[in-house]
Amino acid sequence: MNLQLNPIDWFVLIAYLIIVAIIGILAGLKIRGTDSYFLGDRGFNRWLMIGQSFGIGTHAEMPVSLAGAVYTTGFSGIWFQWKNLFATPFYWMIAPLFRRMRRTTIGEVVEDRYGPWMGVFYTAFAIAFFTINMASMLKGAGKVISQATGGDVSANSIVLAMTVIFLLYSFIGGLVATAWTDFAQGFLIIALSFLLVPLGWGLVGGMDGMRQTLEPHFFSLATPAGIGVWFIFLLTINGLIGIISQPHQLAAVGTGKDERTCRTGMFYGNFVKRICTVGWALVGLIVAALVLQPEHGFAPLKDPEDAFGMACRHLLFPGGLGLMVASILAANMSTCSAFMVDSGALFTKNLYQRFFKREATDRHYLWAGRVSGLVLSSMGVLYALFLVERVLYSFLLTETMATYMGISIFGGILWRRANRWGAVASLITPLIVNFSIMYARGERLDHWEPNVFGVSLLSGIAALIVVSLLTKPEKTEALDPFFARFDEPVEGTAKPGTRLLLADLASGLRKGGHYGEDIKGFFYGWVMVGVLVGLTWLWLRM
Repeated sequence: MNLQLNPIDWFVLIAYLIIVAIIGILAGLKIRGTDSYFLGDRGFNRWLMIGQSFGIGTHAEMPVSLAGAVYTTGFSGIWFQWKNLFATPFYWMIAPLFRRMRRTTIGEVVEDRYGPWMGVFYTAFAIAFFTINMASMLKGAGKVISQATGGDVSANSIVLAMTVIFLLYSFIGGLVATAWTDFAQGFLIIALSFLLVPLGWGLVGGMDGMRQTLEPHFFSLATPAGIGVWFIFLLTINGLIGIISQPHQLAAVGTGKDERTCRTGMFYGNFVKRICTVGWALVGLIVAALVLQPEHGFAPLKDPEDAFGMACRHLLFPGGLGLMVASILAANMSTCSAFMVDSGALFTKNLYQRFFKREATDRHYLWAGRVSGLVLSSMGVLYALFLVERVLYSFLLTETMATYMGISIFGGILWRRANRWGAVASLITPLIVNFSIMYARGERLDHWEPNVFGVSLLSGIAALIVVSLLTKPEKTEALDPFFARFDEPVEGTAKPGTRLLLADLASGLRKGGHYGEDIKGFFYGWVMVGVLVGLTWLWLRM
């Protein structure tokens, strides 16, 4: 059976596209300059920050790739998306770092720490990150919508419609439009995560039916022969080190009206995503059972990443398919919009303003950001059409690249002796090690394997330490202003004298340093993570 889009579905889908465009355009009418366009004047409240972190961090390729992983390996495949779960409590401590950086892009932060040409290195990485990540999202949306509609709507047509809408409101409204549409679309993303579960649950006979159909390892959170503790640990390290270097994070996290708002947005926005991940994993489990239960007549999937689309096609009701397609578009558009704005900011601040047009009006740089973001976004479309084979691997490739870049950024905050030569070595060395091993094995370069990642990461950390110690340190007068920014909060964003644990590791923790906000939130974060993992484990043991 192929479930085709009927008039109700079309109504839901078209209404969604129109509403999102209107929200974005109306929000964007307040844009008057680059601070508004790139950073929303750093005045977002906690709800907008939660919606922004959740929307930007949740993409359409995630349910596609995760459902495919669970369909293949069992519930332990959830760690491909839960890889940042144990890093989430650290977000409470990382978030205020972004607020105290007092910059528009991470590229400017890298330049402050290591000098201009290291900023160029970062900009090249960031453009590659945006291109590959956006391509993964487009490819993921194409796969699931093509499967869900049974060919009623071509992937290219729906991607074109999505692209036109998000380019329109992002071009006009910048980060303000992105934040408001992220908040609105967040509800649809939650619907995307859980709508299919109750529809398929009874069809496969619930948990009893799935247990009778599937192998026991499909209900384990860790499988020693596949996704075990070591695998999960390295995925966690990957996410924790890489988060600070991802080029969209400064705008996503550092634009709250005060430090607590930034903390709340980053932690809770990402924690909601961890909950939604359970829904995506359940879809993969249900499809695996459907394929093996002969009464349903489904053939095994040639491409595991078609699992989510298959569930949409066979489980959804009239009107539900339109809602699902709208939800998939919401997951994509919220992130693509942010990427367009952030890539424009990066190009404008780190390349155009520095090397091509040093003196110009703010309005001139506003238009440079708009046009460059538009051009750079088109690169993601081309990459999706010609280079993405497996969505999961492309996603992990960008995360791994961010981790290798994050060695120098985290190292530069935590270790004052790190210098630009060590920073370059810490990026180039793991990339060479990683890709050389993959090439020698005959694997695609975007393949992710935990032991290869672990060796590459250690080589990068060693390169930062050894090369920095063997070369001249950065000048004190250049480093003092960088570290001074972390000593005190931006006026009005936190109680004066509030210290940050991570920032103070570089110079030593201060007696009476007022670290209570860091410690309390970090503790509660671990409690919430423990509860989520514990409840999931208990449910699988039922």
